[in-house]
Amino acid sequence: MEKQRVCVTGAGGFLASWVVQYLLSKGYIVHGTVRDPSDEKYAHLKNLENAAENLQLVKADLLDYNSLCAAIAGCTGVFHVASPVPSGSVPNPQVDLIEPAVTGTCNVLKACTEAKIKRVVVVSSVAAIIMNPNWPEGQLMDESCWSDKEFCKTNEHFYCLSKTEAESKAWEYAKKNGLDVVTVCPSIIIGPMLQSTMNASSLFLVKFMKDGIEEMANNQRGIVDVRDVAEAILLAYEKPEAEGRYICSAYRVRMQDIIDQLKPMYPNYNYPKKVKEGEDQPNLSCEKLQKLGWKYITLEESLVDSVKSYQEKGILD
Repeated sequence: MEKQRVCVTGAGGFLASWVVQYLLSKGYIVHGTVRDPSDEKYAHLKNLENAAENLQLVKADLLDYNSLCAAIAGCTGVFHVASPVPSGSVPNPQVDLIEPAVTGTCNVLKACTEAKIKRVVVVSSVAAIIMNPNWPEGQLMDESCWSDKEFCKTNEHFYCLSKTEAESKAWEYAKKNGLDVVTVCPSIIIGPMLQSTMNASSLFLVKFMKDGIEEMANNQRGIVDVRDVAEAILLAYEKPEAEGRYICSAYRVRMQDIIDQLKPMYPNYNYPKKVKEGEDQPNLSCEKLQKLGWKYITLEESLVDSVKSYQEKGILD
């Protein structure tokens, strides 16, 4: 049987690197799009098992349609993982976030139609689900929920807006063009890093342990391990019955709970000095994804593996 060829966009990123690793371990031939294949920061991909024979890094830019067509040519499946994730405030959200997320997604999907791709898995986010000021408190949110774009705009939740816009455009395109699209919507992703440079969602934990924040809001957040998200993405691709959207979030925790878990194991770091009242996040249902066979590791295991990875990379020094 000929090996299946698939394309992963933004292959050097935190989540995408794990997706590439899992695909290679299952015998797929992978085209990984990156900005510059010769850049040192993608060295970790070349060192993955089976990479020498089955991974091709391809220069592509989400805003350059032809470069995407070239990367996707010859593939049967595509994993669209690339999207800008800011780690601070964004001076020009339209140009830095919304444009690349929306136009990038549309370009990838057009290129998929062109290449007659069998299925595309688009990585969205719970950011496209939870931003709804009118949602009844305490009620479970599922895949039928969408963030309110006007609310995101007014309150300058630009990342949420970019993910909501991009995912809704993806569904619009899929319906109009008969493309088989499945979306996976993860919450905050933690876990060990394969790449050497820091990424926005890993900063989330690093800040906890390093910055000695004076006062931190005890917000409640959905969290999931990067390896479990990569598993979910593969399930969404490989299971014929997979369809529509899938929320991917394993734990709903308060910031204080995370500090309480980390402190006894790693006492010598600079944790927040004080925790104040925080906000609740709607409770998310992962039942649909679990029906596909998704399982997740414990929060403790995820935290331990994350910290170990930061220590090895010298990020916590």
